[in-house]
Amino acid sequence: MTTSKVNTYWILLVIFLIAVIAVSSAAIWSKYRGRQPIEITIPDARELNGEIYIGGAVNNPGFYPLKSGDTLESLVLAAGGTTDNADLSQVSLYFPTPDESDTSQKIDINRAEPWLLMALPGIGEARAQDIVEYRRQNGPFRQINELVKVEGIGGATYERIKHLITVAD
Repeated sequence: MTTSKVNTYWILLVIFLIAVIAVSSAAIWSKYRGRQPIEITIPDARELNGEIYIGGAVNNPGFYPLKSGDTLESLVLAAGGTTDNADLSQVSLYFPTPDESDTSQKIDINRAEPWLLMALPGIGEARAQDIVEYRRQNGPFRQINELVKVEGIGGATYERIKHLITVAD
């Protein structure tokens, strides 16, 4: 008879555990069953208008206008095309945050045409032509401070434009 009581005890215990598992499963299932499907939305494309800095191995690095529909090719052509040693397998794109300060476009005095040199403060048509003529006769500038060797460009003019010019390697 004691064996019968033990068997009855185990049977009741198993039935109780099965009931607990069934009730817990039903409670858990009801929580997941009522959820709504996840909705994924893609934001509308933003209209691009502004400027883009094109630098590196291009003939005229600097800021250029950027509009929707511009291609990478058209932007590189706006910068005068690539130099002979450009590695086109790696192109970087950088988007600044609004709190970043604007940097001025630097003009490469070894490659700039007279019209671009005339954009520098204190450089008129005659001085721009003198710079082009100087580099034609003496070769490219190795440092920006060599600009004072050009006739008509003194220390004061150099000080006004030194942060706006560069020389290519």
